[in-house]
Amino acid sequence: MSDFVQEPERRTPVAARVDVLVAGAGPAGFAAAVCAAREGASVMLLEQSGAIGGVATNGLMSHWTGKTEGGFYEEILRRSEALSGGVRIAPNEHIAPRQVIDHEGLKSLMLDMLEDAGVRLRLYSFVSAPVAAGDRVRGALVESKAGREAILATVCVDATGDGDLAARAGAAYSVGRESDCRMQPVTLMLKVGGVDLSRVTYVCGFEDDWLVPGGSLQELARKRLPPPAGHVLIYPSTQPGTVVLNMTNASGVDGTDPESLTRGEAACRRQIGPILAFLRECAPGFESAYLVAASSAIGVRETRHFKGMKTITERDIAEARVFDDWVVARAYFNFDVHNIAGSGLDPTGAQKGFSQRRGYTIPYGCLVPERVDGLLLAGRNISGTHMAHSNYRVMPICANIGQAAGIAAALCAKEGLEPRALDPGRIQAVLRAAGVDPGDGSLSR
Repeated sequence: MSDFVQEPERRTPVAARVDVLVAGAGPAGFAAAVCAAREGASVMLLEQSGAIGGVATNGLMSHWTGKTEGGFYEEILRRSEALSGGVRIAPNEHIAPRQVIDHEGLKSLMLDMLEDAGVRLRLYSFVSAPVAAGDRVRGALVESKAGREAILATVCVDATGDGDLAARAGAAYSVGRESDCRMQPVTLMLKVGGVDLSRVTYVCGFEDDWLVPGGSLQELARKRLPPPAGHVLIYPSTQPGTVVLNMTNASGVDGTDPESLTRGEAACRRQIGPILAFLRECAPGFESAYLVAASSAIGVRETRHFKGMKTITERDIAEARVFDDWVVARAYFNFDVHNIAGSGLDPTGAQKGFSQRRGYTIPYGCLVPERVDGLLLAGRNISGTHMAHSNYRVMPICANIGQAAGIAAALCAKEGLEPRALDPGRIQAVLRAAGVDPGDGSLSR
């Protein structure tokens, strides 16, 4: 686009000065803010929506995925158990009852935890650009109903998912998979009520199936749903007579482009009617099913991969590597690559075929951009390959990445250190005091 307008020079008011500024209040940003504040830092958490939790709440993700153990994630699970009086689901190899999310309850719990830690929270505030001096980030420009303001900080944590603050600060990154820059598809999660759960079989993975009177439900979906929809994923909910569906699918969407996101939102929304009609006709127990809610934020799985001081690879995960400078321990999931060109599992992915059974670690260097100072990465935007990202992008691992980033940010702010100069052993000491240790990676379940 060649057209532009010349904005007048302006003086931007400074709304706050803090030790640590966290951008984005999904699981990674929430964890970073709470953990930084618990280490004695003054912390502000910025979130563009009206709720905490990101994909875990606004995104209607049904459950905390995988078998990661320990860290701040374990505290979230423990404190969430009382929200709905304990959900009851049939034994399942994928999902434990304590992993199922009460979306509204979790929003309130997270607010309470932020308040208890002393975090200053600003919702409805969009981070538009860094405040920088050369290659050092000193804060962020924020747009809201109050206009443009600046928040200054000693250390910033980018937990925006897409790495918006880091990208605008000039941090180097790649997009999508290395061969062609294509990214995983996006999804609107659906909460569906009116379901007779006594007749339902949960379908929690692409390689799982449900044999219904018409045959394989997965095969029926591939034949009858409008592409790129075409798979069945039916998850439990904390509410009676209700399930959560991960079945809308839009490929070729760039989560950093608002026009592309709009097309993805529209494409997924147009699939809702056919998906419900398909389940009412083909899936026992869904005869009277109706839509309760669609996620208020589209689920973006993959965009920018930043170049950090270290990069975690799929081989590191497949070998359950324990790094000397680990700051996340006992992370566990599979190579969950949603089909980049259609529905179901991508040919490069591995769910049941993921044979490694030990937790892996993530090194501190993955959280530190190669060039930009005053900034840490937290969540799915850390430094990793496309395949490694398909594993660590899930919420439990992102929460524990956020924990490490928050501790590191607080230590750096307290001692006047750049993140790249911080000894990872200092972070490990705090984590070990909280019971986090990689051991040999063995998991309890």
